[in-house]
Amino acid sequence: MKGRVKSISTSSKKGCKKKNTQIAVLKEDFGIVGDAHGGGERQVSLLAIESIEKMRKKGVDVTSGDFAENITTSGMDLMSLKLGSHLKIGKSALLEITHIGKVCHDRCEIFRQVGDCVMPREGIFAKVLKGGVIKPRDRMEVVKQWKSHTL
Repeated sequence: MKGRVKSISTSSKKGCKKKNTQIAVLKEDFGIVGDAHGGGERQVSLLAIESIEKMRKKGVDVTSGDFAENITTSGMDLMSLKLGSHLKIGKSALLEITHIGKVCHDRCEIFRQVGDCVMPREGIFAKVLKGGVIKPRDRMEVVKQWKSHTL
């Protein structure tokens, strides 16, 4: 399965709106250098532009990064990925899928506006196995797909 990086978004503080950037450095076992959400098992968050477009159809004015995702993808069915799958991005970066969806403890502004948010059910999270530089339009490819949701 293949796709592309649509955009990259980071924030230096948790709880702040992420800003789009034209280049990012993925650091092994950390995440995106300069992003406040690095470390742990959910180092990098990904959401498909197709998921964002679902919210637009509900009348919500949203764009890449508005769901606090680090990487907005295009053309890849993220929801079909299994835990443990490996995703190559660009020339050398390698991610491992660690979480699918998330619990939304504090309803975000988007949820408060329309009663729905796609990130908790369609966002995925990964840890960085191999670092590298990534940028919008980079190719993405699943290089290892696990057969079940358990590791």
